Amino acid sequence: MTFVLASARTEIAGYLSTLIYVYTIIIFLYILSQWMFTLGVRPGYSRVFDSVLGFLRDVCEPYLRLFRRIVPMMGPLDISPILAIVVLYLVNRIVVQDIIGG
Repeated sequence: MTFVLASARTEIAGYLSTLIYVYTIIIFLYILSQWMFTLGVRPGYSRVFDSVLGFLRDVCEPYLRLFRRIVPMMGPLDISPILAIVVLYLVNRIVVQDIIGG
């Protein structure tokens, strides 16, 4: 019975760690797409590209908005994504690997 629970804990920790890793990559892609628009790069209209940008916005903005309330923008520089990624790293390190991963 103990082996089954330990195995389940390991599986859950691996799943959560992968989920946090993928979400971090999605945030990076969202930041890069926003920088692209800030620099004036406007790709032609594409249904697929518009869907991808909409997905990135819908997935990242609610999480990033939490940090934008705490950390104001420093001129044109938005520090909130950096803080959001650091929090994801800390959650992965402390909660997933130390507590759940055991």
